[in-house]
Amino acid sequence: MSQLKKTDLTTIKRAPDRGSFDLDTIHAILDATPLCHIGYMVNEQPIVTPTIHWREGNQIYWHGSRISRTLVESEQAPVCLTVTHLDGLVLARSAFHHSANYRSVMVFGRPTFIEDRFEKTAALTALIDKMLPGRWDTLREMTEKEFAATSVLSLPLSEASAKIRAGGPSDLDSDLDFPVWAGVLPLTTVTGNPVPCPHNQTTIKTPDSLKDYQIG
Repeated sequence: MSQLKKTDLTTIKRAPDRGSFDLDTIHAILDATPLCHIGYMVNEQPIVTPTIHWREGNQIYWHGSRISRTLVESEQAPVCLTVTHLDGLVLARSAFHHSANYRSVMVFGRPTFIEDRFEKTAALTALIDKMLPGRWDTLREMTEKEFAATSVLSLPLSEASAKIRAGGPSDLDSDLDFPVWAGVLPLTTVTGNPVPCPHNQTTIKTPDSLKDYQIG
């Protein structure tokens, strides 16, 4: 079991018992969703943007437009990348003890642009194949204009921590007899039925891989 070292940024001060620096735990939370949020400082203004991320080993990647101001100004500037899964609403006997069950990761660092053509192609291939395994090879080739317009950034998973809340309400013993329902309302992300593009050729069938698709 590999553990990351605590830093001033990753030390969990509130409910530290919910924290984890275990890399397997961090990887699992990151891999369970393609969506992350990245916080930047742009002209002294904090900006948080949602984007698709993917992980290879202990590197996390994301992509965006080459002309995006957040990307242009972010290379080697400090960022905070976060992923959160909402697993349930925790309904207690008092307003104070209402909460949520969740799994989250925060990653800190200074990203770099992937400039090498082969490394960038491999990263974009991983992005598409993480969304749907084997899809990259079925697509038309990217044009030079598309390739040049797409930026890929990389951030090492060297300064990160997870925080997880699970279980029922933490009511006071004196509240346990209060006559109101208490417990957890579980929340999950489910996959719906695939919706075909109206321009699909009539001979194109829905891939079997979409019929039992699972995120992560």
